[in-house]
Amino acid sequence: MGFLDAIPHKHSLQDSSSFLNTTTVIALCLFFALLCACIVIGHLLEEHRWANESITALLLGLCAGVVVLLVSKGRSSKILAFNEDLFFLYLLPPIIFNAGFQVKKKQFFKNFSIILMFGVFGTIISFCLISAGAFLLFKKIGITTLNIEDYLAVGAILSATDSVCTLQVLNQEETPFLYSVVFGEGVVNDATSIVLYNAVQSLDLSNIDALTALKLLGTFLYLFFTSTILGVVAGLLSAYIIKTLYFGRHSTDREVALMMIMAYLSYMLAELLSLSGILTIFFCGIVMSHYTWHNVTESSRITTKHAFATISFIAETFIFLYVGMDALDIDKWRSSKASAGTSVSVSSAFLALVLIGRAAFVFSLSNLLNFFKSADSTKVEFRQQFIIWWAGLMRGAVTIALSYSEFSNSETTSTQDSALMITSTIIVVLFSTVVCLQILL
Repeated sequence: MGFLDAIPHKHSLQDSSSFLNTTTVIALCLFFALLCACIVIGHLLEEHRWANESITALLLGLCAGVVVLLVSKGRSSKILAFNEDLFFLYLLPPIIFNAGFQVKKKQFFKNFSIILMFGVFGTIISFCLISAGAFLLFKKIGITTLNIEDYLAVGAILSATDSVCTLQVLNQEETPFLYSVVFGEGVVNDATSIVLYNAVQSLDLSNIDALTALKLLGTFLYLFFTSTILGVVAGLLSAYIIKTLYFGRHSTDREVALMMIMAYLSYMLAELLSLSGILTIFFCGIVMSHYTWHNVTESSRITTKHAFATISFIAETFIFLYVGMDALDIDKWRSSKASAGTSVSVSSAFLALVLIGRAAFVFSLSNLLNFFKSADSTKVEFRQQFIIWWAGLMRGAVTIALSYSEFSNSETTSTQDSALMITSTIIVVLFSTVVCLQILL
């Protein structure tokens, strides 16, 4: 349940003088006020390297969560709860689409081999190592109710990076190579992690053998390529419709509206077909920026560029606020019933596995790529490898959303262990976002 679920149903409208009840109005006012505060504070801190809008939003969310808990005297509040549907259906699509729409295509495709190597094969390596590490460590800590699907899900959940924070530190003009690789790998990594997670959910893992591993690989490849093709087709179709019908001669609004709706439609179609909506809308954004954007009027080009960036910015800020407030959802911490030592042990294990899983593929794959490159200028230097490794350690809302999806309604895992997995994931997200980003700054 999330704060938008507070909208009354049909039977409750008769008891209310307005469509929205008081809880919903309070929640919306709070979030919009916090969004305004983030924008103002972000502007004031623009020249300071020690803070950015992501950290500002996260800390404001935490502060707001504390205030809500104090006002409610420690009782649970729907305002603080994370809603997976709100995240995956409304907040994530505009961010990923704008990432594809605004990407510097020359740099992106120039470094496409390393992006694909890190984003796909690197994520698979990280997924395998984290899953194996969780299986070996958790039983020693005392967590015994997790099954093989849960361990594989943990691997997929903790493999999902959060490149939004990092991209606010790296400069696209000063470090084009690093920006392109970290940005491209981040998007492909998120998509790959979600595809792996969905593949794990779709398979019968009661008997693990070589055939099951091949089925998992086959499912992953199918989801990856079909999602990409769907996004490309949607982008080309929008370009063809706008070019053929020439909407601009009557209304530029229709051009902009059609681009937005077709992009979102591609995401929803991918989700409807159980594909990866992230990959679909990302490549839809790339194709639209290359073909559709050049077939609209000049005013529509300016409008779309700024409109997509603005919507993405608001969604990003909203997510960090949301994560910050959700961290103080008191029900999860009460359900965990784990001692401080157990909670620290699980969170530390998560962080160690993330560090090892990330290092295992960044340094090994970088050196493998360097081995096949003859020119020194095209090789990935150790300093660049270290930045790529460190920049990918941050975890964000995708990690939290997948964690909720796996453990909030688990039928096989105990309530205490499920809550412990979620709270430990939140600790990892908060620690990696604030601490790792501050070191990078």
